[in-house]
Amino acid sequence: MPLLLGTLSLSLATFMNVLDSSIANVSIPAIAGDLGVSPGQGTWVITSFGVANAISVPLTGWLTQRFGAVRLFTASVLLFVLTSWLCGFASSLEMLVLFRVLQGLVAGPMIPLSQTLLLSSYPRTKAGMALALWGVTTLVAPVVGPLLGGWITDNVSWPWIFYINVPVGLLAAGLTWGIYRHRETPVRKLPIDTVGLALLVLWVGALQLMLDKGKELDWFASTEIVVLGLTALISFAVFVVWELTDAHPVVDLRLFKRRNFAFGALALSLAYGLFFGNVVLMPLWLQQWMGYTATSAGMALAPVGVLAILLTPLVGKKVAVWDPRKMATGAFIVFALVLGLRSQFNTQTDFAHVLVPTLLQGGAMAFFFIPLTTLTLAGLTPDRIPAAAGLSNFVRITAGAMGTSIATTLWDDRAALHHAHLTETLVEGQGVFAQTLAQLQQAGLSLPQALAQVNRLLDQQAYTRAADDIFLGSACLFLMLIGFIWLTRRPPRTPGAAAVDAGGAH
Repeated sequence: MPLLLGTLSLSLATFMNVLDSSIANVSIPAIAGDLGVSPGQGTWVITSFGVANAISVPLTGWLTQRFGAVRLFTASVLLFVLTSWLCGFASSLEMLVLFRVLQGLVAGPMIPLSQTLLLSSYPRTKAGMALALWGVTTLVAPVVGPLLGGWITDNVSWPWIFYINVPVGLLAAGLTWGIYRHRETPVRKLPIDTVGLALLVLWVGALQLMLDKGKELDWFASTEIVVLGLTALISFAVFVVWELTDAHPVVDLRLFKRRNFAFGALALSLAYGLFFGNVVLMPLWLQQWMGYTATSAGMALAPVGVLAILLTPLVGKKVAVWDPRKMATGAFIVFALVLGLRSQFNTQTDFAHVLVPTLLQGGAMAFFFIPLTTLTLAGLTPDRIPAAAGLSNFVRITAGAMGTSIATTLWDDRAALHHAHLTETLVEGQGVFAQTLAQLQQAGLSLPQALAQVNRLLDQQAYTRAADDIFLGSACLFLMLIGFIWLTRRPPRTPGAAAVDAGGAH
């Protein structure tokens, strides 16, 4: 019974963490509207959490040795509950982003430590089964997230997407402490690379701020953007030099000397940035321009987990037998197919046609994370795997946040271009334009109302075409990224290969 309750408590905490990264996606238009900002600025709610989370992940190893795995995990869950509660109380975008940053920072150790504690509870022969149980919760969360987020936003109010973490987190923390407190890991004082950490926060923060604020400040025409760009560039260069020469680096950049780690982490991160950018873009397009409610947008996105849940156990078993490079290549081809199908969407696309690519995407997800994580960590000695997994996750999560900013910025830019082209066509066909205006006025609209209606229709077409451009561009990039997979070496066939960091998915 304690083993079952322990698995439940650790899985609940992981579920809550993963849920929080997907639940906000369908709520962004509602949050933006309520706080009086544009949906583009609303995406800061997602990117701020991602960046802060990425920064705290590499610190997990040092923090574990300093405070102990059980203490750190329980504290992390309780602080996550507190910051979730504060997010619900936020009355402005600035407050919400600040609390999301804090939430991301305290969430960092939760996923790696839930795996560590889980594996320490089971005999080695059952490690695969334990990770499979744990993995199902991380796959169910992206299905439940959009559905739950949509329903709560439409039927209650958006702050409750954060408040629901409070009872779940308190239960998970209480069970974990009750069951695992007698199994605390040894504690020792280790030096912390404060300079490296400060430089990491500086360059990642400056780069993300530059990407988030670039569009509204007209990019490099703004002094603020130039200063942020230079800060990111200089602090990144100093960070690389410092980390390569420090005795206790906050991230071990020497890992990039290993061929599999370098190309595996690169393929995983760039692909995840593309994937996550498109995951955020879909509900924005559906709600802003296709008339979907948050609930119906959630229903259109939820089936992504169906094939992922069914196929992940197979991938976990076969990754040690099949060539993980072929498995990852298959995933990238399916991602390209999914995005190719989405690039055909228009303003008449119905719910069923939106659903088909979403279902297929689940299959790609199953063959994406585990094979690529296996390739990235192949050949490393056990003592280097925690640092490598931490660095790989840091790069991936950072790429996800930046992918979101780039996708939404490109979407607005392409929409402005399409709007201009559509307006030119309309002016050239003066007769059609005048006829449309006359029909709208006959229907009872005033001239300003009729013009506004025409403009809204033009915007709908422009933003739909812009979304198609991004889907098609992303499909092409996925096919190009296959080259990086084949620059890695195939890992030796070992029965334990499947157990490597299944949590790389998040």
